[in-house]
Amino acid sequence: MSARAKSIQSALETIAGVAHEPSGTPKGTVLLTHGAGGNRDAPLIIRLCDEWAGHGWLAIRYNLPYRRRRPKGPPSNSAASDQQGIIEAIELAHTLTDGPVIAGGHSYGGRMTSMVAAQGADLAALTLFSYPLHPPGKPERARTEHLGQIEVPTVFTHGTADPFGSIDELTAAAQLIPAPTELIEITGARHDLGSKTLDVPALAVAAALVFVARSGT
Repeated sequence: MSARAKSIQSALETIAGVAHEPSGTPKGTVLLTHGAGGNRDAPLIIRLCDEWAGHGWLAIRYNLPYRRRRPKGPPSNSAASDQQGIIEAIELAHTLTDGPVIAGGHSYGGRMTSMVAAQGADLAALTLFSYPLHPPGKPERARTEHLGQIEVPTVFTHGTADPFGSIDELTAAAQLIPAPTELIEITGARHDLGSKTLDVPALAVAAALVFVARSGT
């Protein structure tokens, strides 16, 4: 392990993070975190970080504060502390490279990150996977209150069979965001975004890179 890699890994201990390093100088940093029942070792998160590193970005997968406190189980009344943990991760990310910072995550982790973005976090883009628009079977409980305050480009990657929100519902929700948005549909996928025909990480990363290129960051 190089001296730089050791330095990065030491810094990431505070957020229980793991780095996927590119072969050259990083273009920027990507922060990804997990869903309510998972952790930083979720297969989708690992594949996404590998994809980002392959495009020259320092990709970091990390555990939210509730997961650092206990290894299993869903979050419980931890939204405030989890959002604070995301704020700290973003601040740390800005010290690791000279480039922009992109953040996001799967399900709960993505929703918490979007709420931090709505508070004005310094991000170049959001990348959200299986955004939990509402509890299954309860569309009246839409989690959209903060979307109108998000001012960074946002990529949603969503399965057409996700019970936490239909494509039509998510399309309508995305229109609440005043910044550019894109919705990547994963045909037949449920909440885990499993697909035998589509390369989900490649599609999601490509879409986010387009936004970064357009912004000139």
